[in-house]
Amino acid sequence: MNVVVWIVQVVLALLFAFVGLGKLARPKEDLRERMGWVDDFSQGTIRLIGAAEVLGALGLVLPAATGVATWLTPTAAVGLVVVMLGAVATHLRRREPQVLPVNVVLGLLAAFVAWQRFGPHAL
Repeated sequence: MNVVVWIVQVVLALLFAFVGLGKLARPKEDLRERMGWVDDFSQGTIRLIGAAEVLGALGLVLPAATGVATWLTPTAAVGLVVVMLGAVATHLRRREPQVLPVNVVLGLLAAFVAWQRFGPHAL
């Protein structure tokens, strides 16, 4: 099971790092095409979300891989669950049910990592 948790951690880290870096590097206008929700938020808030995603991605892998401050790995997973809850709330408010499955699956995978790393497969 530990191997499965590692695979989920790495996949989540890659996805969140990719998406988060895009939010950090691109202006709001460039993101609008693929992410209509950006119109509801300031550029600073979008960058904050991107930073949370990148930090969460790093937190999923680096502490566990290095053995330093390993409590950060499940904490980062919980943080990403919170980010996904915010995404679900935003898409519900905007009546965009087509994107909810992605947010729900990512949130559940992050919750799985948190549960495993706080519990049965703690580092």
